[in-house]
Amino acid sequence: MGRPFGVPVYVAPSWFLVAALITWVFGGQLDRVLPELGAARYLVSLFFAVAFYASVLVHELAHTVAALRFKLPVRRIQLQFFGGVSEIEKEAETPGREFVLAFVGPLLSLVLSGVFYAALLPVEPDSVVGVLLAGLMVSNLIVAVFNLLPGLPLDGGRMLRAVVWKITGKPMSGTVAAAWVGRALAIAVLIGLPLLTQSLGSASADDVGMDTVMDALLAAILAAIIWTGAGNSLRMARLREHLPELRARALTRRAVPVEADTPLSEALRRANASGARALVVVDADGTPASLVREAAIVGVPEHRRPWVAVSTLAQDLTDGMRVSAELSGEELLDALRANPATEYLVVEETGEIYGVLSAADVERAFVKAMARPS
Repeated sequence: MGRPFGVPVYVAPSWFLVAALITWVFGGQLDRVLPELGAARYLVSLFFAVAFYASVLVHELAHTVAALRFKLPVRRIQLQFFGGVSEIEKEAETPGREFVLAFVGPLLSLVLSGVFYAALLPVEPDSVVGVLLAGLMVSNLIVAVFNLLPGLPLDGGRMLRAVVWKITGKPMSGTVAAAWVGRALAIAVLIGLPLLTQSLGSASADDVGMDTVMDALLAAILAAIIWTGAGNSLRMARLREHLPELRARALTRRAVPVEADTPLSEALRRANASGARALVVVDADGTPASLVREAAIVGVPEHRRPWVAVSTLAQDLTDGMRVSAELSGEELLDALRANPATEYLVVEETGEIYGVLSAADVERAFVKAMARPS
């Protein structure tokens, strides 16, 4: 949809479903307040749905601007079912920054609610403009209050995480506390929201049954989103906790250099003799030119290996396929993600060959680290 502050904004397919639902529900409300609109009420309702999600975008842009201010990369903003999300790639370095990063979103929603309230004062409440402004004022207030609830994945949960992190000195402790509060919040929403809406509602007896079903469905969807988000936050925290265990130097396979015309059988013999598990094809000057792919070696029958040159199984090296032996954690994953390949040449800071890093080895180490208890 655009790139404000250099960050791409996407609209998920689920947004269209929610936009249709908002148009239908708000259109029904308009029919009670402004019956003279007729079918045109749905056009007004559609405008409200778009304006509401524009407000959600402002909420997410507040998170994005704060993240960029703290030099945290933001992959994208996505508008989706029941709101939006700013995909910030790294954690804040301090609990104070984490608190600010979480708080600016609800703060902007509160500011927008105040702006719409101020704009509503000189307008006739029963007019189309008045109803739209009132709807946007209330919806932004709801977004702010809902997001301030103290449980992950909501902004209030991140604020709670920051507070516990500050007290304990451990970000993981903050995440665990906020995630479990988030799960408790999900149960509270599932049980309490239908009861709250029924106590506040003024529907006729004929509408009570349908309203009860809709309230229960809405509560179940919100509870599922909160519960799942809390669990995902916990898993991501455990992932970040174990990321430092992924070190290029520890995962790299020792490699032997071979010339391009070396038969595969001879290259494997040299590798076995030196205890190496990878082959690097070098030119006449000994400069690495390509990497022999492990999958290609497996695909050559043993009786054919004396007649197959290693160069026919190799992948030419690009700049992105050279990684430093000092990389670890998120830096290592970022380097591999930016240049997808099956194998990488690992080099020392001096440029000397250290070995070959297999993407499959990194994946296995990643899964193993995630399986360990925190």
